Amino acid sequence: MADPRGFMKAGREVAPRRPVEERIHDWDEVYPDGVGRALLPIITTQAGRCMDCGIPFCHQGCPLGNIIPEWNDLVWRGDWEGAIERLHATNNFPEFTGRLCPAPCETACVLGINQDPVTIKNVEVSIIDKAWETGLVRPQPPEWLSGRTVAVIGSGPAGLAAAQQLTRAGHTVAVYERADKIGGLLRYGIPEFKMEKKHLDRRLDQMRREGTVFRAGVDVGAELTGDQLRERYDAVVLAMGSTEPRDLPIPGRELGGLHQAMDFLPQANRVALGEDVEDQISASGKHVVIIGGGDTGADCLGTSTRQGAASITQLEIMPEPPLARPEGQPWPTYPMTFRVSSAHEEAGERLFSISTKEFLGDADGNVRALLLVDVEFKDGRFQEIEGSERELPADLVLFAMGFVGPEKPGLVEQLGVDLDERGNVARDAAYQTSTPAVFVAGDAGRGQSLIVWAIAEGRACASAVDEFLTGSTTLPYPIAPTERPLVV
Repeated sequence: MADPRGFMKAGREVAPRRPVEERIHDWDEVYPDGVGRALLPIITTQAGRCMDCGIPFCHQGCPLGNIIPEWNDLVWRGDWEGAIERLHATNNFPEFTGRLCPAPCETACVLGINQDPVTIKNVEVSIIDKAWETGLVRPQPPEWLSGRTVAVIGSGPAGLAAAQQLTRAGHTVAVYERADKIGGLLRYGIPEFKMEKKHLDRRLDQMRREGTVFRAGVDVGAELTGDQLRERYDAVVLAMGSTEPRDLPIPGRELGGLHQAMDFLPQANRVALGEDVEDQISASGKHVVIIGGGDTGADCLGTSTRQGAASITQLEIMPEPPLARPEGQPWPTYPMTFRVSSAHEEAGERLFSISTKEFLGDADGNVRALLLVDVEFKDGRFQEIEGSERELPADLVLFAMGFVGPEKPGLVEQLGVDLDERGNVARDAAYQTSTPAVFVAGDAGRGQSLIVWAIAEGRACASAVDEFLTGSTTLPYPIAPTERPLVV
């Protein structure tokens, strides 16, 4: 264990963010010199707060099964090489999860029962940033090739995790991505202020050196059909995510100025990376309304702030969460509490228990306002509160209400895979779909979920594919596709 009395001597301390008035004028990460470097002065003490709890429930909270107490102890002792070895044993991309994961491990921390939990996420990102800085992250090419070929469709966290594992197992792996650059939502969905793309690019460089082949700009299902894919490869892994956005079909939906978040964010990310975007959807000078209170909505908020929006309002139909853990969500579950992201610190107003009844337009056919009404959850449904209707001015409305499954036209239909009751690609206990030699991992099979679940499923799917191709596997198999987290 780490310092036996560490949790008694030190309180929880997280990485300091750059001042709001500074960071809203650029697209750099909100932490000075990167979160890992910002943490180094305090992280040894924070790792030392990890206690000898006997049963580390942080393992239960983490879908990857990260061996958290061990690398906390190694960091406290200054053994950074040992720490990154233990971290990489279960997580291919800790630089992603250390920045983007909501850290269900921390809400399951035993210390969190009656104190502030260990800053597990901060320790994790410090380990990987220190490892990159000191040259401890190196390519791991296979010692031999199996002669088997695998196509991975989609280059988000699930696809990249599956590809890296299968490449290291000796298979020849090609990753297909329809966007012009590899990375999926990591590239164009996550704003720079949350994760600079240099972290993605250096991991992709490592994967190329290991032997993974990347083929960007290929729309599989159009340029390359499902039948052609199955003819060329011994196995196919579908990891194209859950990309069908949830819509809001109410009066006025046809007005101009209404956009899905995933139309708005990729354009903003491209511009932030120095690319030219024609007819960009911009929040500059506009009254922006974001419908949806999750991470995607927060990304829209931070992006709109940096684009110079006149005002930003974020709407959520659910009631405002409590500050403390609710009684019905006891430790070690993941509680629905009021959380403040870096974007929420910067600007905007958050309104809860609000429903949009209608989009109101101007003479030119563009949105000018939303007709709102307060709601309460009663008798199993949301009911309007009489007399609470009002208008909210809006020039730009962004839908950030989540996703309802993978796109069906194209590859999914061509492969003839079965769908489950939620519209996701169905799979068996070995991640295999109803079509032989076709597997699915991540949000395409699980439904919209966390990045840590995507990586865990990519790793587990790779184990199943390896066993399918060779009859056995030495790759770790962290989770079954039917497994559900104990966190909500």
